[in-house]
Amino acid sequence: MVELTSSYVDSLAPNAAAIKNGQGLVRKRSFVQLNRSENGELLFGQCSGSGKSNYECSVDFMSPDKPVFRCTCPSRQFPCKHVLGLMYASAEGQAFTVDVVPEDITLKREKAEKRVESKVNQLTEEAVLKPKKVNKSALKKKITTQLEGLDVLEKLILFLIRGGLATIDSKTISHIHEHVKQMGNYYLSGAQVELRRFALLLSQDHDREQSYTYAVDQLTRLHSFIKKGRTYLTAKQEDPELALDHESTIEEWLGHAWQLSELKECGLIRENAELLQLAFYSYNDTARQEHVDIGFWMEISNGEIHRTIQYRPYKAAKFIREDDSFFEVAQIPALNRYPGGMNARVRYEEMIPRPLTAADLTEVTNSAQRSYAEVIKKVKNQLKNPLSDTSPVVLLHVSKLSQTESGQYAIEDETGELLVLEDLLSLPQGTVSFLPFLDPIQVEDSSVLVMFEHRMDQGRLIAQPLTFITRTLVTRLLY
Repeated sequence: MVELTSSYVDSLAPNAAAIKNGQGLVRKRSFVQLNRSENGELLFGQCSGSGKSNYECSVDFMSPDKPVFRCTCPSRQFPCKHVLGLMYASAEGQAFTVDVVPEDITLKREKAEKRVESKVNQLTEEAVLKPKKVNKSALKKKITTQLEGLDVLEKLILFLIRGGLATIDSKTISHIHEHVKQMGNYYLSGAQVELRRFALLLSQDHDREQSYTYAVDQLTRLHSFIKKGRTYLTAKQEDPELALDHESTIEEWLGHAWQLSELKECGLIRENAELLQLAFYSYNDTARQEHVDIGFWMEISNGEIHRTIQYRPYKAAKFIREDDSFFEVAQIPALNRYPGGMNARVRYEEMIPRPLTAADLTEVTNSAQRSYAEVIKKVKNQLKNPLSDTSPVVLLHVSKLSQTESGQYAIEDETGELLVLEDLLSLPQGTVSFLPFLDPIQVEDSSVLVMFEHRMDQGRLIAQPLTFITRTLVTRLLY
């Protein structure tokens, strides 16, 4: 049985409104009946609603990592507010009466078990009798089309460079947007996003000089992608196996959507991992035309910092559950890792929460990097690759927090080297303004999660604090 906490229930909710409504049912004492099975795997009850009869709701933890939600209400949300309220009532310690499992749920459990067994047998038979085959002919045609798309993109980039950014007007930007659409036809969705990002930079009305600086950097990234993409695709054409590159991010730039089965085949899977989320935020990515939810997690056993990323396309956003902050330890049977450098993206299908302990925080703080010079060198090496993530995140040990002569806040390592803290352009909100309000205990001999960014218009590497961590406390500055 999962130990229910409010934080865990929050993570199951489809949106913030569902959390508020579920908690509201508990405060209003709308549940006329609260029951649980003898072994605690099933919570079930009745909640009064707008209809004549009470709504019957339940949450089944027969498989702790895949809870099953059921309710007789007409809501399309999953789980609905009644199921959430049932779990909040348990998390808050309300009394649940032990009762026999209802007959209808017993029947549903049996049907579910048969479906799972049938699916497992089917997958086993397919694995033995029908091994997965790659349609090499279709893939070769796709590669040929992608190479044609790179030629088209290169002509556009050279045209823009020869003309100069200052000559780009609304007509040219419309021409760029036409090419953005074409990149989708050439199966170059990664280039499509980055080209749209370039057009958006030049469409901004404020601070044209800064826009030009970052537009040039975007052109550099696109030009580098053309060269590396062409080299990679040409070599792939000659490979009889047409194998995927599972070490760099080139496949993602070329628009490949990694399947979990592919990650597993490439050995990019780790069993029985435990992750602690150190920071989380959401933002609107107009270049991708999606809402993006990003979480930074530390793998407790080895100190590696990963990213979880959820994309919610504008057109489908209301049908996709928004991710949220998570404050417990996630126990993950199978952690899938995407190709990449620092803060590689990870994904998991199943998770069981457990409470955060002082021992966990000790492991986290012990994993903090102590030499700022070595970290900066590592960050710069990553940023040298135009196709890598441009905002790496690192956990640093902090000897003390101080202010420079100019009044800027800075953290100091054990050798006395300073790292000035500033707000980044790429984050949705600043955090440096919160530093004066932190207790000295939170910032001395502690750890801080920072995000780095190369400030192109100033030629400087800067860092923004996201979270301060001690052996007893986690203080998040970014939400």
